[in-house]
Amino acid sequence: MVKLFIGNLPREATEQEIRSLFEQYGKVLECDIIKNYGFVHIEDKTAAEDAIRNLHHHKLHGVCINVEASKNKSKASTKLHVGNISPTCTNLELRAKFEEYGPVIECDIVKDYAFVHMERAEDAVEAIRGLDNTEFQGKRMRVQLSTSRLRTAPGMGDKSGCYRCGKEGHWSKECPVDRPGQVADFAEAYNEQYGAVRTPYTAGYG
Repeated sequence: MVKLFIGNLPREATEQEIRSLFEQYGKVLECDIIKNYGFVHIEDKTAAEDAIRNLHHHKLHGVCINVEASKNKSKASTKLHVGNISPTCTNLELRAKFEEYGPVIECDIVKDYAFVHMERAEDAVEAIRGLDNTEFQGKRMRVQLSTSRLRTAPGMGDKSGCYRCGKEGHWSKECPVDRPGQVADFAEAYNEQYGAVRTPYTAGYG
């Protein structure tokens, strides 16, 4: 069985429509749509490869969809820092907002900021471009790549410390730790391909 990721699905797309599309290439065991992306489980590897080759960038309701093999969630996720969150915002609401751009592995709100772990680096970059400095529930969100080295995997660490140094007792903006401005390798690669991406060390918020 091969699990495929389908991204950039149009709103009009239905599970039956997606299932029928992929059944042209082999037996579909499962089909799930989650907002503007979905997953299709195909029984045979060759059929999955044929589906990727023929349906990647296929136009559905006038929109080019993305089809590729789904990555294992055990691999490292891309961690985003989301600042200036409304005090009434819930984990589910924030998760749903970021799921508009791709699969979210974990979402944790810590006071007025949060960490969102996205499964795919490219989706995280698109989320930054689409959500940074935009209003959500009456507050202007700040979305950046997290450069924290202490809690890079979901579920690690407590939820009360400074996201820069991991210590309690002060806000991240008051952190005394000297910040060298390092970013993750994937961020540098995406800077070259897509242009500059804000991080907590490069963002120029006043």
